[in-house]
Amino acid sequence: MPQSKALDLERTGVIIESLPNIMFRVKLDITDEEILSYLSGKMRLHRIRVLVGDRVLLELEPYGGKARIIKRL
Repeated sequence: MPQSKALDLERTGVIIESLPNIMFRVKLDITDEEILSYLSGKMRLHRIRVLVGDRVLLELEPYGGKARIIKRL
């Protein structure tokens, strides 16, 4: 397993706002923190729709900032 994949953190959350350019504001389940996130490439490729209120699985970046939505639950 590559070093970068070992550091990935996965969290679940709920989409609370849809923003332009396939960006979303997501509220994390554990910490109740709001984080800015974007769709992963595979979700864009297969045109998986994500709406406000959907539960999603996020992959957090190790340096903070944005998160990537990798799965719709």
